[in-house]
Amino acid sequence: MFSIINLEKSLCNQRSVLIAYSGGLDSSVLLHQLVQLRERCSDFNLRAAYIDHGLHDSSKLWIVHCQNQCNIWKVPLVVQSIQVNVKKHGLESSARQERYNALYKILLSEEALLTGHHQDDQCETVLLALKRGRGPAGIAAMSSERNQKGRHHLRPLLTYTRKTLEELANYHGLIWIEDDSNYNMRYDRNFLRLQVVPLLNKRWPYFSRTVSRSAKLCGEQERLLDEFLSETLHSLIDSSNSLNYIPLLTMSYARRSALLRRWISHQYNGELPSCDGLQRIWTEVVMSRPDANPCLKIGLREIRRFDSRLYYIESRKSLIDVNLLWERPWEPLLLPDGLGQLIQSSNGIALCYPNTHVSVNIRFYSCGVYKILGRSKSRSLKKIWQEYKVPPWKRTRIPLIFYGEVFIAAVGIFITLDGLPRINQKSWHVSWTSSLLNKN
Repeated sequence: MFSIINLEKSLCNQRSVLIAYSGGLDSSVLLHQLVQLRERCSDFNLRAAYIDHGLHDSSKLWIVHCQNQCNIWKVPLVVQSIQVNVKKHGLESSARQERYNALYKILLSEEALLTGHHQDDQCETVLLALKRGRGPAGIAAMSSERNQKGRHHLRPLLTYTRKTLEELANYHGLIWIEDDSNYNMRYDRNFLRLQVVPLLNKRWPYFSRTVSRSAKLCGEQERLLDEFLSETLHSLIDSSNSLNYIPLLTMSYARRSALLRRWISHQYNGELPSCDGLQRIWTEVVMSRPDANPCLKIGLREIRRFDSRLYYIESRKSLIDVNLLWERPWEPLLLPDGLGQLIQSSNGIALCYPNTHVSVNIRFYSCGVYKILGRSKSRSLKKIWQEYKVPPWKRTRIPLIFYGEVFIAAVGIFITLDGLPRINQKSWHVSWTSSLLNKN
């Protein structure tokens, strides 16, 4: 009776998928369709993932429902609990971001992520973008297929209405979860879904369909701009993904804004900045005085400027007041805020061996004047950082070794003359090991 979608075509020949399964109507219909596809295609691999936000009293019961359904359909289910930080982006946005972060961690390299977004979701997303003053990229809303840094995300139900999904679910006798928070008018999306969109569809029965068509057209325009600007953007970005802003100084407002948006969204998967946000990047960061150290916070990230380049980095807590004692026999020392550890290693920098009566301290800030190896004159630590082209936000994240109050070395960067190994004396080798050494 019902034929909802040609999954073979919409999955782009993908043979391994992970479906975001909440137990709700959308994902239940999609999972059912995928199970039927698996019965027809013996080489089709299917897994499901349930992300527990811990925000609803019934979430544990929903896990049981999803597990039981997956057991019936013989679909492996991964359950992942997350914590939602609502301080920066609000509940809806933060929950969505944390959910996708968790899903991408579960996703295997050969798998595509599938979500059950439908046409009504698309209409709501477009209206929210209009409410927030977004441009064509925001109005383009959700695409049926997206590839972000090698992670393939498909939305096979995007052209189908919720009504169609309900009819299909009822026809197949599916049972799904009704989340009562979906009726809480406090949330913008629920207000649109329950109050605004039904009224618009009553006046114009095909409103959701035509809005989705507009989103598709905006998406096509954005992809065309991507093609035109990709070569320019590539020429402005280096291996660290920082952006050379000097060529932007002579560009039109429209061209430089388009490049800045693509730099943030394509290179970092960051949230598209508003027109006001773009203007602030330009006036408060790019055009600030030459000797300034500008910083513009955008959500959990910052736009910074250094050495004719822009950086889009994660906000980090200050380590200026951190002072760690590294005691003999100098077992690996864990550094704060995910910076890894210091270890004794024959491959590390060679330092003079600390006297037995001297404490070895690790700090992340100093403001003195020092003479370093390879330089004839003493200079301030600020000048030294500048000579080594270390951005200001990284300077307080590099471990500094002190013997008592004597500055010995910035690990991995330079050694002071006080830290230089003495002739015919034992030396001490230290390494900094961390996967985050080159991050931010």
